[in-house]
Amino acid sequence: MSGEEKRKTRILLADGHRVVRQGIRRILDSEPDFEVVGEADNGNEVVKLARQLSPDIIVMEARLGKLDSVEATRRVKVQCPETAVVVLTAYDDEEYIADMIRAGASGCLPKSIEAERLAPAIRFVRQGIFVSDPTMEQRMLKHTARPRPATEFGQHLTRREGEVLKLAADRMSNRDIAYHLGLTEGTVKGYLVNIFGKMGVNSRTEAVLEALKRGWISLEDESVKMP
Repeated sequence: MSGEEKRKTRILLADGHRVVRQGIRRILDSEPDFEVVGEADNGNEVVKLARQLSPDIIVMEARLGKLDSVEATRRVKVQCPETAVVVLTAYDDEEYIADMIRAGASGCLPKSIEAERLAPAIRFVRQGIFVSDPTMEQRMLKHTARPRPATEFGQHLTRREGEVLKLAADRMSNRDIAYHLGLTEGTVKGYLVNIFGKMGVNSRTEAVLEALKRGWISLEDESVKMP
């Protein structure tokens, strides 16, 4: 086992209510592979502590004071691009959640999430997998997508990049996409990097949202899901 695999996932907690932070901390402290390295109660502190502590993941409530969570996430991703942000929200404001994802959030989960589901969700994010509540993501997709039929990728993406994006929208892992298309997993990662660069996004989720906006894929296709 490598040193990276042995190293604990470093987590920064951000919530305006101390009692909420304490509750989440108790859950995460019970996990042998997690280490809570700091706590913040507002957006400015999140950005400051992210720079100082270089956490792997920030678990952040959706409505922070002093600096809102969207802007805090955006600044963290600029200054600490390797740090992932997971948002816990008690709201069902689809536009706000979409803004969080555009800012670079790697997951959006309800504050009511069961304790036993939180740790696995964080582990998924650590692996580069976007996490979300199924009901939340469907509401957001319907809110964000333009009501027009899907079109060809045209001059924007190559045929193969289009295939990879559609399979990513179908929630396939990189390994499954590679198997489906007869490629190596590294090649699939390379295609995704190219897709993100061409579309000006940073994640699968942003790419799917943007493809829906541009009419490249359609909600009428039942295979389209939030990665």
